[in-house]
Amino acid sequence: MEFRLLRYFVAVAEELHLARAAERLGIEQSPVSRAMRDLERLLGVQLFDRRSRQTRLTWAGQVLLCEARRVLATVEQAVQATKGAAWGYQSYLRIAICDDLAQPRIATLLADSREEEPELDIRVFGLPFSQQLKGLHDDLLDIGFALSDAVNEGLIAEAVWTDPLFVIVPARHPLLANAAVRLDDALKFPVVLCHPEAHSGCHHQIRAVLEGAAVPPRVVDHVTNLGVMLTLVGAGYGIGFVSASQVQTLQRPDIYFRPLAGTPPMLSTYLLRRQGEPSEPMKRFIERVKDGAAPLDDEPVL
Repeated sequence: MEFRLLRYFVAVAEELHLARAAERLGIEQSPVSRAMRDLERLLGVQLFDRRSRQTRLTWAGQVLLCEARRVLATVEQAVQATKGAAWGYQSYLRIAICDDLAQPRIATLLADSREEEPELDIRVFGLPFSQQLKGLHDDLLDIGFALSDAVNEGLIAEAVWTDPLFVIVPARHPLLANAAVRLDDALKFPVVLCHPEAHSGCHHQIRAVLEGAAVPPRVVDHVTNLGVMLTLVGAGYGIGFVSASQVQTLQRPDIYFRPLAGTPPMLSTYLLRRQGEPSEPMKRFIERVKDGAAPLDDEPVL
């Protein structure tokens, strides 16, 4: 399989729009469309559901998206390691961030680490939870950030901060009439959730919250990443849920956010690593994580 096909597929799968994917890749739309047909023919599976006006990933397509991201991240890691050696870096940290996270805290941590330790080569990868576990076990990663603590033997998961849960709704939705939304009122509408087979802590934490509501959720679709969820919510398929820190980074014209009324449920973010004594760069990075675990000062913009 050509490496090019995976790059094109990830762009189309994340954008769910051929023209936007082509613009992102910097090429014409026709080669992208042809590449997707070639990829489906090569694999012998349907990756996209084109029956409705809104293109969507099939479950096979969602699985391939996770695997393609892992392959691209591994190749990028090899490239960066080679460049780092040529540039004279003496030590490095390989950090993975789950797609469900959009954390201003992590950006601040990385900026502080780069400023305080310019000689440290920090490589960052976007990987789903299951791939983070594999990368940590295989010594391809040093640290992971995810929304699950369901780690395997030999790994450690430590809760490093919590964020209140927000509801996502499309533009002109009835729930926008409220400054804060009761969970039971939100669940009167269809819901888009993370897929349980995507092994995402996002699904397990949010599902636990919904099971405690008086109104059972009516789930219309499961997705493997936050980007697809936002696309479906913006298109009016249903509502979704994200953390307050994610709200700060997700300003789009087709979606709006509201906090949950009362004492809001909280989502925990976990730092993952291998058991045993961490390296000195890891120790210093973990200390920065703990120092930055206080609540965010800025209120999300609604």
